[in-house]
Amino acid sequence: MNSAGGDPLPTVVIATRNRRERLLATLGRLCSLPDRPPIVVIDNASEDGTAAAVRRVYPGVRLIEATDGIGAAARTLGVRAADTPLVAFSDDDSWWAPNALRRAVEVFGEYPDLALIAARIVVEPRGALDPTCERMRDSPLGAELPLPGPPVLGFVACGAVARRSAVLACGGFHPRYGFGGEEHLLAVDMASAGWGLAYVDDVVVHHQPVAGPRAWRTSELRNRLWSAWLRRPLSRAVRLTILMAVRRDGGGRALLAALPGLRWIAGERRVVPARVEASLRALEVER
Repeated sequence: MNSAGGDPLPTVVIATRNRRERLLATLGRLCSLPDRPPIVVIDNASEDGTAAAVRRVYPGVRLIEATDGIGAAARTLGVRAADTPLVAFSDDDSWWAPNALRRAVEVFGEYPDLALIAARIVVEPRGALDPTCERMRDSPLGAELPLPGPPVLGFVACGAVARRSAVLACGGFHPRYGFGGEEHLLAVDMASAGWGLAYVDDVVVHHQPVAGPRAWRTSELRNRLWSAWLRRPLSRAVRLTILMAVRRDGGGRALLAALPGLRWIAGERRVVPARVEASLRALEVER
């Protein structure tokens, strides 16, 4: 489906696992948008009949079955399968507001150095702004490139639109990370490659997460350590590791979970440019 200006709408990429009913509800919302965007669903080794249900109820949705359960890297499969210049990441419990994807096309057309839009995430059923968006809206970072909103160095994968070529050139979502803070490394690699990332308040997505604590807190903290070891100067990575070890909210468990990564991190380590390191430190001061 083309936007009003003739450029195609982003392909919506959704990775899912064992959440059939939530996914079907989300697909219903996406398929009822005035301009129906192309949709790619990556079923991450579900055992609840998700793939069969998508085929039956939404035959127009492209379905990829990832039989090994590859976590967030399933999104990279969806990006590769897309044939549009832009991709819009959703979760199986998030959906784009009417005209949001058309607005994203307009913004990318106006800003050729932009790799990613972090959208305004409205948390349902309360209709509240996601606290992460509040922090992105008040970003302390300076912009070296023309951007449509505050510069950011991260995003939430339930609501972001990205340039497909930039995602693939930066390797997509790391296959070892699973879920939990997996967006950070990709954002850092995009910025290191010279792309801009921005929070754009008038590109809107709705998110209705399951109530209760997140199941992957240890993975989130582990991934934070892995990202530090992969991209930060050695002295900073050591300092962040020490700080993680003394955290009272699972830092010790995360450190133990991260240690096996030392076997492969040395081969993938690539320190970020000084300008990106300065931005990372500015964000740490804000926390």
